[in-house]
Amino acid sequence: MEQKTKTITQRKALEQKTELEQLSLPRTIHLVPMDIVGGFSIRPGFYDFNGATAIPGGVNFTVYSHGATSIELLLFHRMESEPFAILPFPQHYRIGNVYSMIVFKLNIEEFEYAYRVDGPYEPEKGLIFDRSKYLLDPYARAVTGQSSWASTAPRGQHYKARVVKDDFDWGSLAPPLIPMEDLIIYELHVRGFTNHGSSGVFSPGTFAGLLEKLPYLLELGVNVVELMPIFEFDEMQDYREVDGEKLYNYWGYNTVSFFAPNTSYTSSIEYNREGNELKNLISIFNQHGIEVYLDVVFNHTAEGNENGPFFSFKGFDNNIYYLLTPDGQYYNFSGCGNTLNCNHPMVHQMIMDCLRYWVTTYRIDGFRFDLASILGRNEDGTPMNKPPLLQAMAFDPILGDVKLIAEAWDAGGLYQVGTFPSWNRWAEWNGKYRDDLRRYLKGDEGMAQAAALRISGSRDIYDETKRNNASVNFITCHDGFTMYDLYAYNQKHNEKNGWNNTDGANDNNSWNCGAEGDTDDPAVLALRHRMIRNAFATLMCSRGIPMFLAGDEFCNTQFGNNNAYCQDNITSWLDWRLLEKNRDMFEFFKYMIAFRKKHRVLRANVSDGACGFPDTSFHGVQPWCRQFESHDRYIGVMFAGQQKGHRPQIVYIASNAYWEDLKVKLPELPAQMDWDIVANTWSAAQKPVPLDGSNFTIKPRSIMVLVAK
Repeated sequence: MEQKTKTITQRKALEQKTELEQLSLPRTIHLVPMDIVGGFSIRPGFYDFNGATAIPGGVNFTVYSHGATSIELLLFHRMESEPFAILPFPQHYRIGNVYSMIVFKLNIEEFEYAYRVDGPYEPEKGLIFDRSKYLLDPYARAVTGQSSWASTAPRGQHYKARVVKDDFDWGSLAPPLIPMEDLIIYELHVRGFTNHGSSGVFSPGTFAGLLEKLPYLLELGVNVVELMPIFEFDEMQDYREVDGEKLYNYWGYNTVSFFAPNTSYTSSIEYNREGNELKNLISIFNQHGIEVYLDVVFNHTAEGNENGPFFSFKGFDNNIYYLLTPDGQYYNFSGCGNTLNCNHPMVHQMIMDCLRYWVTTYRIDGFRFDLASILGRNEDGTPMNKPPLLQAMAFDPILGDVKLIAEAWDAGGLYQVGTFPSWNRWAEWNGKYRDDLRRYLKGDEGMAQAAALRISGSRDIYDETKRNNASVNFITCHDGFTMYDLYAYNQKHNEKNGWNNTDGANDNNSWNCGAEGDTDDPAVLALRHRMIRNAFATLMCSRGIPMFLAGDEFCNTQFGNNNAYCQDNITSWLDWRLLEKNRDMFEFFKYMIAFRKKHRVLRANVSDGACGFPDTSFHGVQPWCRQFESHDRYIGVMFAGQQKGHRPQIVYIASNAYWEDLKVKLPELPAQMDWDIVANTWSAAQKPVPLDGSNFTIKPRSIMVLVAK
C-alpha cells in the first residue's frame, strides 16, 4: 500500500511538471522593443535598478517619486544645455511610484541626461513640483560640468548626469581589515594636500596627486587616510570675493550627488568611466595596508532652504527628502539651510543603497558621518531611541566589515558623545577628549582628572566593551586650529572669510605661548614645538583610536583661521616646504606612531594587568593616586598587560603641564626590571635612556614616556 501511494504521488508530480513546461515560460529575458517614443524604441525596464545602467543594446533608466504625476527623461548631447530628445515615461511603465524604461540604441558616450517631474504645487504642504526644472538623478553615478575646479559652466538648474561603465579590475585584492584598536587615522583634503607648488607631485590637487604621496604616508606610519568630502559638490556655491581673494565652498560639505565622485579631483577627464582614478588610489593604498575612509554628508544637501537652488531632491519629493515644519518650511539642524529626512523609508533606502554602492564599487573601508546625530532624528526632528537608519547600518551584511564613525552631535544642539546609538558597531569622534586635553595641556587648573580619564580610554564615557573601539581621539581636525596654530594664537583670525571674524568657534582652548601669531622669538618657538610634541605624544599614548590632521606633523599653519572652509589658497593648502624646515617634528611624529604600534598595551587592555600591576592606574608625583586634586597639573597614567606567549608590557606616561620642574617617583618594579625613558618632549631628538632607580625630574610643560624592561 505504501509503495502504491508513493507511485501515485510521483505520477502527479510528473503531470504537474509537464503542465508547467507546456506553458512555454521563457528561460531568458529577450529585450524586445515594445513602443516608440521620441523616435526611440523603448520597453519597460528593470524596476529595481535605480539610476541609469548600461545594458546590452541600450540603457535602463529607473527613477522614483511618491508625489509625481508624470516624469520625462531628457537626453542631451555632451555639454549642451538643451535636450535633443524628450521621452515621457508611459504611464504603463510605472509600477507603484517607480518609473522604469529601457531606451535602445543609446551610446553612453554620446549623451547626458536629466529629468523633468510634474506634480502638485502646494508649498504649505511641502509640495513644490515644477515641470520647468531640469532635475539631476538622485542616483547619478557622474555629474557633468564639474570636471574643472571653479568652472564657470552652468550649474544648479542645469546639472546633468552621465552613465558610468564600471570596468575597473580589482583583481584578487582583499581589504586590509585593520582591527579598530590598531587604526591611526590621518584626515586630509584631497585638493589641499598636494595643490601647493611645494608638494612636488605631477598631478597636484587630485586623487593621482595623493597617490604620489604614498611613500610619504608609509614613512609616516599612518594606516588610514580619511578623505574630506569627495562626493560631487559645488565649490561655486556661495562664491564671492573678499579683499580681492576668491572664496569657494572649498571643504565640500554641500553634497550635490551622493553616488558620484567629485570629478574635479581627477587628473584627467574620465568620460563615462568616472571614478577609476579614485578606485586606483584605493586599490594601491589597500595593497600597502592603508585603509581609505570617506567623510560623508547625509545630514543636508546643497539645495539649501527655500532660497536655495532647486536641482534634484526638491523636484522629486521635497516633502519626503527634507525635514519640514508644519507650514512647509525647512528645519535646519545642519546649520546649512535644510536637513535630510534620514529616517523616512525612501531616504533611508537611498542612503543604504549609497553606502553599499561605495563599498562594493569603490571598496571603501570606512565612513565618517558628518553631524551624525541628524541621522537619528525622527521626521518631526526629535531624537529617536533606536533610529532605524543607524540600526540598519550597524547590521547590514554588506557593511559588516566597514568602520562606522559618527560625529555625534549636530547644529541643532543634540550632543551624543558617549550616548550615540551604537549596537557596538559605531565609533564616535570624542569631542570631550579634544576639549579636556587642550585645556589640560595648556595648564588650566582642575583638568588633571579629566585628562587622565581621556588618556585611559574615557572610562567615564564608554563602558569596558566599547572603550577600545568607540572613542576616536583627536586634538585637531579640519574644523578648527591646526596643531601649530593651537599654540600660536589665543584668538581665531578669520577676517579673510569675510564675516568680520564672527564665524568659527570661539572656545578654542588655545594658547599662543607668549606671542600672537608669527614671531622670531626662539624661546616662544621652542615652547610651541614642545607643546605640539606634548599633544601628539599624549594622543599616541591614549587608549582609543587616534586621529590627526594632515600637516600637523610638520607644523602646518592656517595663520590663525579656525574655519578655513572657503579658503582655496595657501591658508588651506599644505606648504610642503615646512616639512624640511620642521623635519625634527616629522621625525617625532613618526617615532611616536611606531612606538604606539609596538606597544599593544597602549591600544587595548590585553589582560587584567601584568607583574602585579592593574591594567590601568593613575599616579601623581608619588605613585598610586586614586583621585587628582583640582590644583594638580601633573598626571601619570600607567598601562600594564601581557598577551599570551609574549613578554609583559608596562608603559608609564608622565605629563607635566606645570611651568616648573617636578620630582617624580615611579611605581616600584619587580626585581630584575628597570625603567627606560623612551620619549621626552623636552627635546626634539628621541633616544631611549635607562633610568637609574625609580626617581626622576620632569621638566616644565613636557611629557616623558617610560617603559619597564
